[in-house]
Amino acid sequence: MAGFGPPPSQNKRRRNKDTYEAESMSVPAEGAFDAPDLPQAEAYSSQTLAWYATWQQAPQAAVFTVTDWQRLHMLALLVEAYWAEPSTKLLSEIRLNESLLGATHVDRMRGRIKLEQPKATVHPAGVADLTARRRKVSDAS
Repeated sequence: MAGFGPPPSQNKRRRNKDTYEAESMSVPAEGAFDAPDLPQAEAYSSQTLAWYATWQQAPQAAVFTVTDWQRLHMLALLVEAYWAEPSTKLLSEIRLNESLLGATHVDRMRGRIKLEQPKATVHPAGVADLTARRRKVSDAS
């Protein structure tokens, strides 16, 4: 006896199908794109400016619209307040907003954002390319 309950149905189907497009959106992992500067940047601390610069260079920022950048501009005030006086309440709000913009790997998975990795990899001097070496070994066999 393998398990409990009735055997699995041969004609099973999902009733809760996705209401949105099932394909993920690809964004380049590296590259230059037009990201707006933080308004009134001189009023912010170096930590907040570094936080915003990270978002300007983030791969998912390639697909940000005006409203996404506006959210980051509003969020900069909370980040500045957090650095002035850290609190769990501020950190929670920052984390929530960053999550909606795809800050972590899991957030990007939920948003179906896939980072395109560069095709060619450059290896530092003295480091062997394992893929090429394996091809040589298999070709010799």
